[in-house]
Amino acid sequence: MNAVTRVREGVAAFGRLPAAPAAQQLAADAAEAAELRTYATHPDVVALRVERVRAEVDRLCWAGIVLGLGFTMTNVQSFAAAGTPAWSLPWLAAWLLDPTVSLVLLAILRAEQVTARYRVRTGSWTRRAKWFTLAATYVMNTWHSWAAGSVSGVVLHSVPPLVVFVAAEAVTDLRDKLTEAVTAAFTEAEQRTAPVTAAKPSAVVAVEPVHAKVKRPNRNTSARVSSADYLAKAREAWTPEVVVSPAWVREVSGCSRGLSSRLAAALVAEVSEGGDGHEHG
Repeated sequence: MNAVTRVREGVAAFGRLPAAPAAQQLAADAAEAAELRTYATHPDVVALRVERVRAEVDRLCWAGIVLGLGFTMTNVQSFAAAGTPAWSLPWLAAWLLDPTVSLVLLAILRAEQVTARYRVRTGSWTRRAKWFTLAATYVMNTWHSWAAGSVSGVVLHSVPPLVVFVAAEAVTDLRDKLTEAVTAAFTEAEQRTAPVTAAKPSAVVAVEPVHAKVKRPNRNTSARVSSADYLAKAREAWTPEVVVSPAWVREVSGCSRGLSSRLAAALVAEVSEGGDGHEHG
């Protein structure tokens, strides 16, 4: 009985039942998890993550394309020089052929990067120019191997141009899909957060009229209301989320300061005995 008495005294002093440490920890963990989930599914956070993936994909694809075109430069130069003396003017001019084709290809790919970012389709001439530059690079890079009948040479010098060709086609589609992923993630995150934001105004509107209805009659009839009536009013206004205190009892019932402490203790005793405060009203 002493333990029960101490629990009830604590209830009367603090206005609510003491929560178990395990329950408090679980409640704190649940609140933290809910907050983290809210930020993790926020539209801007999701879009930022996808944009980081997009930037990483762009860097890797561009690095592979530039390295592949750099590898083909020496073969294209030997094809264009055609046995001319080293360091002669035709021999030096042959080094300009591969950069000429490669720069046009890179310009097309860079433009497609921007159009794919905003999901704008390019014309047929854009694809023709891209395919022509890639085909020209492939032919000039493998010509000597085909003429010599070297299968290993054809395979060796076909890999870089084909990788550049495949990467140029794939990177455009990847950018388009990543943009679609950003849009889809943004829409999904907005749909998840929309019910939460829509519920906030209704909660505020529902609470304010309750206080207005309770306070207005108490100002004129407080002198004629008994303590039992005050307790009944407090019992009707109580909900499981409310922390019972003398100040709260005064607010909802309009009783005096001295009476509010006794009414709060009586209401807390009813709650601690297992009732919900509405069964006695």
